Amino acid sequence: MEFSILYSITRTAFLDSFFLTLTSIVGSYGQLFLIAGILLAVYKKTRKTGIALLLLYFGVLLFGQLIFKNLFSRPRPCQIDQTFALLIARPTSSSFPSTHSAWAFGAATVIFMNYRKAGIAAFILAGIIAFSRLYLFMHFPTDVLFGTIMGIILGVAAVKLSNRFNNPPAAKTPET
Repeated sequence: MEFSILYSITRTAFLDSFFLTLTSIVGSYGQLFLIAGILLAVYKKTRKTGIALLLLYFGVLLFGQLIFKNLFSRPRPCQIDQTFALLIARPTSSSFPSTHSAWAFGAATVIFMNYRKAGIAAFILAGIIAFSRLYLFMHFPTDVLFGTIMGIILGVAAVKLSNRFNNPPAAKTPET
């Protein structure tokens, strides 16, 4: 069923160019989100969001890239059907989960929890990034779905941790 979804996606020259550009901006390992986190962490006004993005980035790297991809070792669609014309180089890493989707939806969650209007735009962009993984034949729909869910969960956790770092609980004073 998942292959039938992938094969039903219609390619056009415009979309090919658009998704190739988007993928290069995001980076193979979500470098866009790492850079955004660093830049936001520099300024006091956005530091909490920057720290949350950095926590999210390393959370997805740890759980998605290092643990789940190695634990499940699911081949990518492009590794199974090698006759499908690819627009990017065939990766050697596993398919499950889509860490691009995790980084994108996790970042959107972090932004939304701190800046509602910008967060809505970030969720739209995350949806486009997640779809790009299907369009480029890099992931199965369930890889993208799990990556999306994982990203949202890690995004919420990152915001909560960031809030703890930036607003430590007040020290209890001894009763007199």
